[in-house]
Order: sequence, then C-alpha cells, then structure tokens
Amino acid sequence: MSELKKTESPIERLSGSVERVTFHSEESGFCVLRTKVKGHRDLVTVVGSAASVTPGEYIECLGTWCNDRTHGLQFKANHLTVVPPSTLEGIEKYLGSGMVKGIGPHFAKVLVNAFKEEVFTTIEEEPQRMLELPGIGQKRMDKVTIAWADQKVVREIMVFLQSHGLGTGRAVRIFKTYGNASIIKVTENPYRLALDIHGIGFKTADTLAVKLGIPLDSLIRAQAGVRHVLQEISGDGHCAASYDALVDAATKLLEISSDIIKKAINTEIAEENLVSEEINAIPSLFLTPLYRAETGTASNILRLLQGVPPWGEIDIDKAIPWVEGKTSLTLSDSQRTAVRLALSSKAVIITGGPGVGKTTLVNSILLTIRAKNMTVTLCAPTGRAAKRLSESTGLEAKTIHRLLEFDPQSFGFKRNRENPLETDLVVIDEASMVDIVLMNRLLAAVPDKAALMIVGDVDQLPSVGPGAVLGDIIHSKKVPTISLTEIFRQAASSRIVVNAHRINKGEMPLRAEGSELSDFYFIPASSPEEIYTKLMQVITERVPKRFGLHPVKDVQVLTPMNRGGLGARALNIELQKALNEKAEPKITRFGTVFAPGDKVIQTVNNYDKEVFNGDIGQILKIDVEESVLHVDYDGRTVEYEFGELDEVSLAYATSIHKSQGSEYPAVIIPLAMQHYTLLERNLIYTAVTRGKKLVTIIGEPKALAMAVKNLKSNRRLTNLSARLSPESAVVQY
Repeated sequence: MSELKKTESPIERLSGSVERVTFHSEESGFCVLRTKVKGHRDLVTVVGSAASVTPGEYIECLGTWCNDRTHGLQFKANHLTVVPPSTLEGIEKYLGSGMVKGIGPHFAKVLVNAFKEEVFTTIEEEPQRMLELPGIGQKRMDKVTIAWADQKVVREIMVFLQSHGLGTGRAVRIFKTYGNASIIKVTENPYRLALDIHGIGFKTADTLAVKLGIPLDSLIRAQAGVRHVLQEISGDGHCAASYDALVDAATKLLEISSDIIKKAINTEIAEENLVSEEINAIPSLFLTPLYRAETGTASNILRLLQGVPPWGEIDIDKAIPWVEGKTSLTLSDSQRTAVRLALSSKAVIITGGPGVGKTTLVNSILLTIRAKNMTVTLCAPTGRAAKRLSESTGLEAKTIHRLLEFDPQSFGFKRNRENPLETDLVVIDEASMVDIVLMNRLLAAVPDKAALMIVGDVDQLPSVGPGAVLGDIIHSKKVPTISLTEIFRQAASSRIVVNAHRINKGEMPLRAEGSELSDFYFIPASSPEEIYTKLMQVITERVPKRFGLHPVKDVQVLTPMNRGGLGARALNIELQKALNEKAEPKITRFGTVFAPGDKVIQTVNNYDKEVFNGDIGQILKIDVEESVLHVDYDGRTVEYEFGELDEVSLAYATSIHKSQGSEYPAVIIPLAMQHYTLLERNLIYTAVTRGKKLVTIIGEPKALAMAVKNLKSNRRLTNLSARLSPESAVVQY
C-alpha cells in the first residue's frame, strides 16, 4: 500500500512595506501585518514575530505560503527582519504612527515635505532645522529630539528582550527606570526587573536569567526567589510568612534544594532585606519595609495615646444639647455615650455598618471640638472617599497622600515625624482600606499633642495592601472603641442598609416584592451564561429605563474575580462594545483597546500623577499627534503617555476589592458557583455597601447562600495586635 507523501511548501523570500499592523502582541512579539509586496496586486498578510513593527517600515522575511481555513492565503515568516523605511510614503507613515511623541500624522507630513529622505538624519543630527517649519517651535523640537533618542534605546531594549525569548511590552518602562544603561543593568542582574518594573514578574526575569547563563542553583537566584515569594504573600495581604511556609513555597517555585533556600534566607536577613520574628511562637519572616511599617504604626499609636486631649475637659451634659440645637438632630443613647467617650479620649475608633449614624456622630464631635477653636484635619485613603467626607462634614478633606504632601523628587512625604502636621485632631475615614505602610506614614506625621479619630467599618474587606490595620487595632483593645449597631429609622427604609446588616449577621437578604420600585434586587440565574445575559440586559436596558441612571457614569459592575467569563477582564470587553463601541479614535496598548468615553481604573499608585490604585475616571480625549491620553478623575485631568497605559484598565466592571472606599449610584454584582473559592461574607457585604440608590445581585441562589454563610475570611498573618498589647494573643484577621 503506497503512502501519500506530505508535500512541504518551499521556503521563499518575501519583502515589502507594512501598510497596516492588524495585530501585534507586545508580550510574544507575534504579529499579523498587511504588506505591500512587489508583483502582488492585493496586500499580502504576513504572520510572524517582531519586537517592534510600525506602519511604513520595510520587512524582509523567509518563510512559506499557507492557506488558512479562516483567514485565507498568508505568508508564514519563520524569520522576519524590520528595516527602516526608505520611500517618502513609508517614512511619512512610519513617523505619523505615534511612535515618536510630538509627531503625529500632521507633523509627519510637514517633516517629510521639508526634508524628504533626509528626515531621520535631520532629526538626529540637525534638529534645529525643524524650527524653520510652520508649527514647530523650540518646545516641540526639544520634545521630538528627546523622544527620537529615547525611541532608539527603547527599540534596542525590545530587540534585546526578544532575542532572549521575552515579550517587549514593558520596554518603555524598563527604559524609564534604567535609562541608557538599561541593557547593561539587566544583563548584570536580570532579577532586578521583577523588583523594579511594574508588570514584570519573577518568571519573566528568571527566563531571562537562564538565557543569560545564571545557574539554577545560584545564590542570586535563590535570594531573588525568596523575596519574590514574600512579595506575592504580601500581595495577598499578609505582613509576614512563617519560615516553613516560605521555604516550602520557594523550594517549589525554584525547584532547587531547601538548603540553598535556607542559605538565601539567611543572606537576605544579613543584608537586612528580611527580618525574622516569632508570631504566636512560630518563626516568621517579614520584608523589612513591612516590619518597619508594623513596628512604626504600633509605636505611633502608643505615643498618641499619651497625655490628655488638646481641648481639655468638656462638660458633656452641656455640649450634647448644644450640638443637638445646632444640627436639629436628637442623638440616641448609644450616640451620647459615644460622644462622651470620644471627647474624653486622646485616640478613639468609631466603627459600624451603613445607616448606624457614624456621620451624625462624627459631625457632633467635630462641632463640639471646633467650638473650642481647635484645628481639625480630615483625610481618607481615596479621592472619592475624601470627597464624600468633605460633603458630609462641610469641611475640607484630603486624600492621605495629598495631606502628607508627596514629594516626587525624594519619592517620600514632606510631612513626617520631623515635619508634623499642624493640627489638634486628625480624623481618618474609611480606615478599613488603609494598609500598614500608609497608616505608619500618616501616624508618624501626627504631632504628640494631637488627638486621633479612626472611623471605618471593620466588617468590610481589609485593605488591598498588606495588613488588617483597623481590625488589629480594635482587637488589641488598646484604643477606646465605639461600635455602632443600631440602624436609624430613616436608614431602615432602605433595603440596601437592611440587607447589608442581614448579610453581616449571616442571614439571607430580603427579596423585593410587588411592583413597587425597590433599591435592592436579587435576580436568580441558573448558569454563568444566564447571569451574563441578564447582566447585559439590566445595564443596557432595565436600569436606564426604570431608574433613569446612566449605564456608564452611574452603574458599576462589581465582580468577585478578574479572570473567567464573569471576571472583570471579560466583562469589560463586552461592556465596552455594548456601551462605547462607536467612540473614536481607538488605540490599543498592552492588549487593551482605549477610546474617548471609556471608564478606566488606575491599578497602581502613581505619586507623580497623584492617582492611586482603585481611582476610577473617564477618558476625555486621545491625542494621537502627541501620543497622550487624558483621563478625568472627579474633575481633575491626568495625562498618560501611551507607554504608561499598563497602569490603567477598563473599569465598566471591577473587582470588589478595587471598589473599597467608593460609592456608586448603582451596583450590579454577578455571583456564580465558579467563584466559590472567593465567596465569603465580607466580600459580598463590601459589594452591597458600595451602592447608594440601587444594588442588584444577579446570580445562582446557591452562590449567594454560600457567600452569606462563609465567614472564613482569608486570615492575614500580622503582628500589630501583639505589638500594641503584648499580653493579648495575636489574632490573624
């Protein structure tokens, strides 16, 4: 029986100019290019791999032709070389693509018309000649010259990364961090990438290290691996890890002997990158900054508890009727007790859920203190929380970062122990959101004489960053604590408030009945697919029609996870299509499409721009000429260069964790059994308490029941409670 021989397509050479980059992955380098090739009337689709490719450039390829079932005839390039363009048309397309900041399509035409084929040489060697052209002044010339030089280095980094099998998407960030010495620094110690560059993980750095010949069992690799594991653990909110857990996790990650890991841990301790300490008699390890933050927070709280309140003694029996007259509100017995405790304490915590009168209580205390001519300072962790605090008190409130006066030059805060705040009382709202590092910085800047009031809901999710600060301080019993539980009459008419408290007590929320509009709905669904269909219908049709709320500005989808069909990433793509598909111009960076009108969220703290993890804004405009995108954050415009867009994500849907400290007119929460590892009470409680006018849960009834019953809450390993109250055993929140 004769065998049919498989015919292999012959290797061919193909060259031409790139007309359009249909797809380019900055991570893998994979690209799909529409190319003008001599002898072919239609554009040819070339599929291959390139570190960086721009319309107008010339490509030379070695590869084979193939007929793709879906996409038709393609040229598969095994080897693809990018050559700078030589034709005027190619040069103009290349310059106008937005790759050089300051040159968009308009100025590309101006430059090519003036300098023809010599345009690249002119920009590089005689940039002052650009000043002869209309619309190009000194400022633009400087911008173009610098951007051109930077772009050359960025491309070198891209080629270096890709030649070692790595994605090139973070090349701009590597250049911004290390400058012209990027390749030298990365070659010396590739593991520094994982520590210094946002978006580059240990595995990427490790792949590069192996390609550069660093042995798998080297101490430099083991040290980097140990620190990486501890950083991952702190990313889950823990301040420390037990010694055994760290050794096990690092051994598993690096696949080397535990003896080398133990030696690496000892070296890291000797180099003061890690600190060893027992927690509950178990040997544990801290990253040094987290250890310092915890010890600093404890010593600052103990310091601020010393002495008497700056306002001295207040006659409470006279103060309360005076306050009630001023506010036209009658305080309940529990609120009167709380006022008495707060006014007689140097530091106090006020905690409780929605509708229990925290705002009334805080305002009553502030009125009394300000009547004594005391200076009061109000702050909250996010811009939205600070704005809400300001609205509820009628006083100025700042974000903690702004209050402490961040200095980009020193990358530190101007307000600190040596230069404290000038105030008699510091009020911190939404304190459950404040992580251990920020709390330490804030408390250090509070002067000895000042009083401290910490306000928050301890039953919400703990901070995104490490620590369980509010819970730990309350548990230590070192700071007088007011726990409000009574729901006030006007709040009791809100199903959101009533159901939030039911969930917090482990009871199922009450369902809306009858045809009257409610502010809380549970819409049952039997599968993730049904949840998705109902969610899209509720956002695009039911909420706008029945409640008159805007589907982008007023509605926020809060989901337990980022990945999966009902995760934030997948929902954002679908919601963007449904709510903002026609907006132009569109740009794609780091795998995300951005357009004017899109809702976006900042995903890391950026102190220079004064935008922080969790801040939500809306894209105002995209300037293709300048390669800049403008985002409005609550009335403040922030600019992003295209290379910085890995700091923002779409925010039609966000994780519940990211929603802390924010309030939205309407909240929609998809809940499926596929989220079962994350379904717990404080997660659903936090999500429900984000909604002001409307909360809609769309989900499997079993998933909601599991979330309400499950109180396991991911326990965080911290030692703050013991530092404050050494006699109390440490509880891990």
